Order: sequence, then C-alpha cells, then structure tokens
Amino acid sequence: MRATARIFWIVGVFFLVVTVAYGLLTGYFEPLGVETVGFPAMIALTGLAFMIAMTASLAVRKNDLGASDEEDGDLESSAGVQGSFSPYSWAPLWAAIGGALCFLGVAAGWWIFAFGILFAAYGVLLWVLEFSRGQHAH
Repeated sequence: MRATARIFWIVGVFFLVVTVAYGLLTGYFEPLGVETVGFPAMIALTGLAFMIAMTASLAVRKNDLGASDEEDGDLESSAGVQGSFSPYSWAPLWAAIGGALCFLGVAAGWWIFAFGILFAAYGVLLWVLEFSRGQHAH
C-alpha cells in the first residue's frame, strides 16, 4: 500500500501541474477564455488522484504492512479472506439498473431520470442493509 500511495501522490502532483498549465495556455490562446470541458475534467482527474492517494495513505497508517510492502514478500502472503460478500445478492443489479436509467434519463428525458433515482435508491439501500435482515441478519 505504501507504494500505491506514493505512486498516486506523484500522479496527483503531475496532474496538478498539467492542469494548471492547460488552464493557463487555453486561457491565453483560446478566444473565449478557458476551455469549458477539458479544464474541469482535468481538475476532477487531479482531485480523484489525490483522493486515492489520501485513502491509500490512511490505509497504510491504519493497517499492518502488506506483502507488497515487504522486500522479500511472496504472492502467497496476500492470500486469505479479502472481505465479506453476499453470494446471492440482487442489490447490485438494482443499483446498476438505477444508474443506467439515470444516465439514459439525462440523454433521453428527465422523467426516466426520476425512475432511475428510485431504482438506484432501492438498490443502494438494499445493498447497505442486506446483512440486517433475513438469513444473514446479525
């Protein structure tokens, strides 16, 4: 995780420098000012790189060293339980249908977007609360 954090910090700084240069150059050479699609997208890309770097850095502080952080670590050292997953969950399907309907609604009609919000909310709530009821309740 330490290597991942360092890589994303470096990538974030690189994207920050490129974004600033892109904003200055397009602001200077474009007749209408700063380009309205690429510049915000690059700002979002920079923010995403920094968010991943921060998450990886916090995970390094919170957890023990992983196999990738050891000089002589083997691949087998990473084996084991990676999380808790419900094998027969329908929640990801409903959340994905909701997301797809939201994207379709932006392009085709806002009334579809409203149905997408309903499906997505149902899917996300079902996903979050699936271990609080039924066979898997705790």
